[in-house]
Amino acid sequence: MADLAPSVAREAVLKESSALPEDMRRIRGYDFNQGVDQHALLQSFLTTGFQASSFGLAVQEVNNMIEKRLEPVEKEGEGPEEGGACEGRGCTIFLGYTSNLISSGVRETIRYLAQHSMVDVIVTTAGGVEEDLIKCMAPTFLGDFSLPGKELRQRGINRIGNLLVPNDNYCKFEDWLMPILDQMVDEQRTEGVHWTPSKMIHRLGKEINNPESVYYWAYKNDIPVFSPALTDGSLGDMIYFHSYKKPGLVLDIVEDIRRLNSKAVFAKRTGMIILGGGLVKHHIANANLMRNGADYAVYVNTGQEFDGSDSGARPDEAVSWGKIRMDAKPVKVYADATLVFPLLVAETFALHADKLITHKQ
Repeated sequence: MADLAPSVAREAVLKESSALPEDMRRIRGYDFNQGVDQHALLQSFLTTGFQASSFGLAVQEVNNMIEKRLEPVEKEGEGPEEGGACEGRGCTIFLGYTSNLISSGVRETIRYLAQHSMVDVIVTTAGGVEEDLIKCMAPTFLGDFSLPGKELRQRGINRIGNLLVPNDNYCKFEDWLMPILDQMVDEQRTEGVHWTPSKMIHRLGKEINNPESVYYWAYKNDIPVFSPALTDGSLGDMIYFHSYKKPGLVLDIVEDIRRLNSKAVFAKRTGMIILGGGLVKHHIANANLMRNGADYAVYVNTGQEFDGSDSGARPDEAVSWGKIRMDAKPVKVYADATLVFPLLVAETFALHADKLITHKQ
């Protein structure tokens, strides 16, 4: 017996396995001996493991949204005028994103979706609106995360991560926006226009009249854009300055919350695609609470749940609140959306563009 290892060690190391289900996916990555096939490469993510597999599941979840969205739905006559179900949609898709993604090149991916009416409702922050409009007037530049803030401030350069925005851009934005705010106040007083954040964004999309803009296409395709904290950014700064010059502008967030919630309540099905956290994540999820939860959900963010923040919460927490349905199969991808979202669109909306555009027509 001296030549045998202790039985306790042998039993621990050589413990027998129980059989795994036959239908479990086996881990296998992409074989570059097949050449470079980007579509096949992205498809292989599903069986790669870790966040690559989460990406693969997100592709499936978004494609399920698209499949249901293309199903014809008869209008049942239910739903208030201020924003009931999206007519003819088997699934109403809510897209939410934080302002930094509009500052980044992901803006062009989001614009593509708005341009071709591939999503039905947008929720974003003030920065998510103004940065798009400002880019129609002046560019954002690639810098570095490590550039000293003091030196940048002295030069009038603002840093967003490794992006640089000259402060002159915001001066140009002010010059463009102030006459529009004048007109809005006049229309409120003389025509009784009842402004809301979504109506203001719709108006700005019309006024910018630039096909590079997300909100130009949202205006053209009548996609509502909700931003309940519209004053929390440069737009708020300009509204503040304007209130001294020509006071009286009122933005009603109550009308907007009713309109947003109605989009969820009267939808046949709903899907949520949420990039980042904070206000946009909760605002969409809470609207879907009104219908006892979304049918489909994809989160892309780097937030962690240990601090109890909604930004970092996994989809299962939303299930507990009734914001995602109990029988849903939501996915969270722990990743930087600038890496993931263009690839996700490539494997979903862009892949099915012909069907989606035909359905729109």
